[in-house]
Amino acid sequence: MNKKGLLATLVLAIIGGSFLLSCSKDVESKPNYIFKPAPNDNTAAKVGNIEVSYAELYRGVESDIYDAELKVWEIKMNRLQSVVLEKLMEMDPNKKGMTNDQYLEKYITKGAQPTDKDVEAFIQERKIPAEHINDQMRERIKKFLEIELKKKYIEQWIGQKTAKSPVEVYMKQPHRPVFEVQVGDAPFIGAADAKVTIVEFSDFQCPFCKKGATVMDELKKKYGNKIKIVFKQFPLPFHNHAHQAAQAALCAHEQDKAKFWKFHDAMFDDQTKLDADGLKKTAATLGLNATDFDKCLGSGKMAAKVNADMEEGKNVGVKSTPTFFVNGQMVNGAHPVETFSEIIDAELAK
Repeated sequence: MNKKGLLATLVLAIIGGSFLLSCSKDVESKPNYIFKPAPNDNTAAKVGNIEVSYAELYRGVESDIYDAELKVWEIKMNRLQSVVLEKLMEMDPNKKGMTNDQYLEKYITKGAQPTDKDVEAFIQERKIPAEHINDQMRERIKKFLEIELKKKYIEQWIGQKTAKSPVEVYMKQPHRPVFEVQVGDAPFIGAADAKVTIVEFSDFQCPFCKKGATVMDELKKKYGNKIKIVFKQFPLPFHNHAHQAAQAALCAHEQDKAKFWKFHDAMFDDQTKLDADGLKKTAATLGLNATDFDKCLGSGKMAAKVNADMEEGKNVGVKSTPTFFVNGQMVNGAHPVETFSEIIDAELAK
């Protein structure tokens, strides 16, 4: 059936359904909601004598709510920056008789023109296949870079204007959900009594987790023993070698706790060697006892521990990898160092 035929069928079905509903004596009932002031701060809803607390309402969807709130926050902040920009431009005597666009072009974004070298650098950085590169593609990239450059110039201009008089923001920021995540006997690096603990749920076959591992390395260099990084296993089911790689990492940890991290680095450095032979070769290269490692991996003795990590992750809202908890505050995905630093610095300042 073609699209037109399918659409016609759906329209007839909808009309037919409406006709049947209009002719039916039975009225389809729907939930009856009444919106009114709450009896207390903890109750979100009530049905007769049954109360639904906010804790019950949000359980299991904390990260989804935060992500949605964050999108709304970004919309508000982008709009705030636009309004602040307009007001600051209006205060400048040079703008007299000029439109906002004219003023922007002449005084703020002047010179925001990417070069051919910038375009080539973008192509290399994004690894765009050569067969996709043509004059039209280069022009699109140039336009994109021009927009990004203008945004940067605008932010710098606002930064200069507000250096001595910051923008006071009274809107409430969304708060990251906080979870109780147990460290247990999981591998960790850093001071055992560090003020900040980062628990990472990761998958050795996940490319984003490889990026996340790089971010963790940068944080180690930046904060040293002020932070403790804990590694939990969360192999995704569609990664065929991930579960075995997770077991192998724990086999390495059982032999030598320090070599867990070398094994961790080796697997992320080359994610093509996560089959049994590749894992055994990595173990041998790192100087682990081959007999003990092979026995541990072959017996599957670490499978239960991997599964326990996964179950714990699911219980605290992990849905994808990598997912981090900085003193319990969830950070979903391989965000840049700055995202983690903002939370870490706030925690260290407490």
